[in-house]
Amino acid sequence: MAKAQKSAANGKRTAASKQAGGKPLIYVLNGPNLNMLGLRQPEIYGHDTLADVERLCAAAASRLGLAISFRQSNLEGELVTWIQEARSKAAGIVLNAGAYTHTSVAILDALNAAEKPCVEVHLSNIHRRENFRHHSYVSLAAKGMICGFGPKGYVLALEALADIV
Repeated sequence: MAKAQKSAANGKRTAASKQAGGKPLIYVLNGPNLNMLGLRQPEIYGHDTLADVERLCAAAASRLGLAISFRQSNLEGELVTWIQEARSKAAGIVLNAGAYTHTSVAILDALNAAEKPCVEVHLSNIHRRENFRHHSYVSLAAKGMICGFGPKGYVLALEALADIV
């Protein structure tokens, strides 16, 4: 039987979306430049590649009884489309929107329309970086934010969503 989740917008209970096998499906979405992990500024973002992060997420999801759809795009519109898709196909969203975190009202609007629990993730501690990185549009729609723990932040986000969905 599907667990129920409470819609942030209207308080109604809705069935969590399930993947084949009955596991709640979580979209793990990654924004611009995350395809460059391991190469781009490793002193900030670490040496793990996005493929390493995906393997870490897959292992955590399996342990938590979740299914994941792990995706990355450098295109804002594609991220918006995936968030909209999550409304009918996913139980929740883990989102590292990269630089779009600080600029995209479109992503905020999509998250609000999706009415799914979202956990915002950042590899680095955005509050210890440049001032423009301190503001997050994603946070306005997210259930919570995890930042500064590198790839482990994705695991923490999946653990939080496993408790919610």
